[in-house]
Amino acid sequence: MSDGFSSLVFAWPWLLLALPLPWLAVRLLPAVRTGLEAALRVPFGDEVRALQMQAHRAPGMRWPPLFLLAWVLLCVAAARPQQLGPAVQPPETGRDLLLAVDLSQSMGTEDMRLGAYTVDRLTAVKAVLGDFLDRRVGDRVGLLLFGARAYAVTPLTTDREAVRQQLDDSVVGLAGAQTAIGDAIALTVKRLTRDKSDDQAQRVLILLTDGVNTAGAISPEQATQLAVDAKVRVHTIGFGGEQQQLGMFGLRLQQPAEIDEAALRSIAEKTGGRYFRARDANELASIYAELDRIEPSPRPGEMQRLRIERYPLPLALALGVAALGFARRHVRFGARIPVDTSR
Repeated sequence: MSDGFSSLVFAWPWLLLALPLPWLAVRLLPAVRTGLEAALRVPFGDEVRALQMQAHRAPGMRWPPLFLLAWVLLCVAAARPQQLGPAVQPPETGRDLLLAVDLSQSMGTEDMRLGAYTVDRLTAVKAVLGDFLDRRVGDRVGLLLFGARAYAVTPLTTDREAVRQQLDDSVVGLAGAQTAIGDAIALTVKRLTRDKSDDQAQRVLILLTDGVNTAGAISPEQATQLAVDAKVRVHTIGFGGEQQQLGMFGLRLQQPAEIDEAALRSIAEKTGGRYFRARDANELASIYAELDRIEPSPRPGEMQRLRIERYPLPLALALGVAALGFARRHVRFGARIPVDTSR
């Protein structure tokens, strides 16, 4: 019984300030004169007049106890008493996952096969990442785009469709023509560690690039150390054809793709992640499928307590007590006879 009362709270406790209103009304408002005509003359008018004056000197008697009780119950009901149920912590699985996609000028190179068509690298990434997002149920996913600078375009959210829409709207060169891998990692660490209350969440960055760090205020080495300190696991993906085909005076020349695999591998190893090399869309899809098989670490949800409304009980009691008060008043004073005390 004591536990039930200890878990009782009021949603609108300020309404309890209305409790003294009847007393204030009696004390501050003038008495109402009924102006009844004399119907019966009695010889003991002085005694009756004294009783009336005594009633005026006891203003609290104007509110019968039943009506006062009904008012108290009504105020309690208006304050919305609620009983807190036992605290529960719903289980929740998943991780905080941020996708960093390179939008530098080289991502426009058309060396990817997607079905029967040859497409640029960014188009292939959009197609593969769309399927990857469909499987990320339970994760909070964010999107970061980088070129010469890094931009967080989607905060961590369970709305995967919003992330997909932002990715579909991205274009090559939107963030600059160069590549700032260090800035992308540093901004990711800042975003993933913003929620200090969720220190047990597994924080993961999947960074995809087709080039070498050529811009940015933070070097990849410095950014990697930030990720290590913040316990952010970084998976890196080097994406692009083994050779780039360049047209020159009608001739087709070939040169190796420029990807700093050593730096990407170092970033992944130091942060506990893995480095992948994708030379076409099929390899990229298999890489994301492998990343998708990483088991999400269990993460407890927020503590919740069910609130049970208890105002119907005092409201019903207030109505019942008020009805009883009116019934008693009607029976007691129904045959009241006005008295002339003038003589």
